[in-house]
Amino acid sequence: MLALMTALAACSRPAAPPETTGVLQVGVRNSPTTYFMAHNGEPAGFEHDLLVAFAQSQNWSVEWTEESHPDTLFELLDSHRINLAAASLPRAVVKDRHLIAGPILFESPVHIVTRATEKAPRSMADLSGKKLALIIGSGHSPMLMRLKRKYPKLGWAALENVWPEELLAQLQAGKYDAVVINGMDFDPMRNVYPELAVAFNLPEKQQIVWALPKGSSQALRNGLARFVERAQADGSIKRIYERYFGHLRQLDSSDILGVLQRRPSRLPELRRHFQEAQTLTGIDWRLLAAIGYQESQWNAFATSPTGVRGLMMLTGETADRMGVADRLDARQSILGGARYLVMMKETLPSRIPEPDRTWLALAAYNQGKGIWRMHAALLRRAMATRQLADVKEALPYLSRGTYAAAMKYGYARGGEALNFAENIRSYYDILLRLEPEYKPLFNLGRRADTQAPPG
Repeated sequence: MLALMTALAACSRPAAPPETTGVLQVGVRNSPTTYFMAHNGEPAGFEHDLLVAFAQSQNWSVEWTEESHPDTLFELLDSHRINLAAASLPRAVVKDRHLIAGPILFESPVHIVTRATEKAPRSMADLSGKKLALIIGSGHSPMLMRLKRKYPKLGWAALENVWPEELLAQLQAGKYDAVVINGMDFDPMRNVYPELAVAFNLPEKQQIVWALPKGSSQALRNGLARFVERAQADGSIKRIYERYFGHLRQLDSSDILGVLQRRPSRLPELRRHFQEAQTLTGIDWRLLAAIGYQESQWNAFATSPTGVRGLMMLTGETADRMGVADRLDARQSILGGARYLVMMKETLPSRIPEPDRTWLALAAYNQGKGIWRMHAALLRRAMATRQLADVKEALPYLSRGTYAAAMKYGYARGGEALNFAENIRSYYDILLRLEPEYKPLFNLGRRADTQAPPG
């Protein structure tokens, strides 16, 4: 009992400034945007990674307090039990709560989202008389109040103490005709709700910040300002944003529905082969399954006009190199494709870390390792930064005549390689949500080299 009382007292005790304790106390919500547990059991998320980088820059550690209701985070700030709250918070909302808004991380569009199966409204005028919903404390009510002056029949339901995921679930269930939601909150959920789509955007954007309690230390506020300014300038925010959100708009609703519909009928008989490939290479079987879906929609007998064949769509030359005798044999194709991806990763410069290493290897899987041997100054400069976002900008140029003519190996379908890798990232996200992790008793692959990226 004494131990419990001590623990409760510690929970209610105000958090000391991190510059005095060396510990940054952060309140978060569990969401794809902010903070979640990745498939490898480690915490992840855009705001998580950014805050870890900030704490490291100050030589601090981070202690996380996860809350399931929005108001609870604000209560923790008001009672000074945390130093900072991160939950994709709009600056206007933080100001309305009389809290201190940290520096602006980025701006998010504000979407009107509807069910894709119904006729989409084209403007606020089309929403007059419709059942529209938003979340109290989202910062969207003042926007709609301003629009109501022009559209007097506009009305909406304001939902209390819910997160965006619940708002989308209620829209999909038919409770509302449309909802108002920030783009940063909707984008990670596109693959979960393929029946929903953006109808249009509101004219204003939301400035996303972290929230600090009144009276927070000047040292913390100054440290945050310097860190965000530096992270904007050196591309750190861009790189972390790319890691979590750079691929999310690649698939359309038919692509997402396609993998969801084929999964129950085609994946079960292939699962053991993908899991065997994971044992041999150390690459997450769900990533290999995502490649297989992108290549053939899990069709072992697929054949393209250019002669690539099988579930993993291997060329004859690649199949020979990987020891695949029959490209139309699902097991052989999957094992050969997994070994080929490992080889592509090994051709990349050792300085490139995960998860970018895997995503770049996927582009090479599509175009062959020669894509990295072309010695185009454009691509070399992008690779030197070790940032996937920079390489993504460079890849499409490899197919343009001016650049292709100057390259030793000539034309390369850089844009195709980029689309290939982005699609697989999206399919992988879907399978991470739906398929359990495979934990073999041992891995024959070199785990350090072939480790799958965070989900």
